[in-house]
Amino acid sequence: MVDGKMGFGIVGCGLVSQFHGAAIMNSEKAELVAATDLDEKRLNDFIADYGGEAAESFDAVLEDDRIDVVNILTPNAMHADFAIPALKAGKHVIVEKPPEMRLDRTDDMIAAKNENDRKLAICLQVRFRESIRAIKNAIEKGRFGGMLEGDAYMKWFRDTDYYLMDDWRSKRSSGAGVTIQHAFHYIDILHHLMGPVAVVDARMTNLAHPDVELEDTLKAFLTFESGAEGLVEASTALWPGRPPRIEVNGMDGTAITEGEVVLAWDFRDDKPEDEEIRQIGRGTVAAGGTGAADLSYEEHMWLIDDMVDAINEDRDPYITAENARHTLEIALAMYKSADSGEPVELPLDADVTI
Repeated sequence: MVDGKMGFGIVGCGLVSQFHGAAIMNSEKAELVAATDLDEKRLNDFIADYGGEAAESFDAVLEDDRIDVVNILTPNAMHADFAIPALKAGKHVIVEKPPEMRLDRTDDMIAAKNENDRKLAICLQVRFRESIRAIKNAIEKGRFGGMLEGDAYMKWFRDTDYYLMDDWRSKRSSGAGVTIQHAFHYIDILHHLMGPVAVVDARMTNLAHPDVELEDTLKAFLTFESGAEGLVEASTALWPGRPPRIEVNGMDGTAITEGEVVLAWDFRDDKPEDEEIRQIGRGTVAAGGTGAADLSYEEHMWLIDDMVDAINEDRDPYITAENARHTLEIALAMYKSADSGEPVELPLDADVTI
């Protein structure tokens, strides 16, 4: 604890760290103690912007008794390499999405969390978006009736320089590409709202980034275990980029969001509170469509505050690694389906790779 706030450490000061830094800096529950990165200039720039101390190594972060929670912001395929030692050192851990690039490595993190009685959250902060929480609440109350369809449309733009700013961003096995790096949040939202997926049928293409050997466009059909259907369309090729759109349809209701904004909120049993829900998010939160930095830190702050509360209340964080594991499984199934040209049934073997 630092001045009554829970102490946080950052591991990895790349692009996403600015959102974690701003979230901790603006939180009333968290305090940034230290950060570390192999790139000294990047580390010093981060400290200058967001405070805390420059730790000389990852081990120094783990040895700092002021740090209660470590945020792992390393390249995607290295998350377990840092999360597991942090958990074993007695730290609670927040891992950037995806949890890892393999299900078995995610399982290793979960095992380390359980063995050391620590909290482990995955940074799928879009679940905290007010419009998404309204839909989730309506589903749990049965207002949609039988669920029929859940669709996600993420039509973004990233230029080629985005993929070349770090070596790992142009390597599929390291966790790059629109499916695992960008659409993962909205694949997760469909899982969060609609439940587990049974079958995936996907196609991946590169429409506008010929200098990068990755998919920049994904189209995938989903069959949920409930029998409902879904569609994911995601791209980083579509200038100038738009906020992501989520559409949920049931026998008795339809909800549509674009970014934070609720575009449609229609139910057979209209309620007085529905008009207030229809006003959610009118231009308040940036949603990343036009550029990698075109995001707000608030959703990260809600996730960080939830981790503090989970520790203090000795409960699970809102977004557990166990639950996020299935989102990774869906994404891996998309790669497997696109590579084979065939639908893929879940569950997958834990050692599947892309």
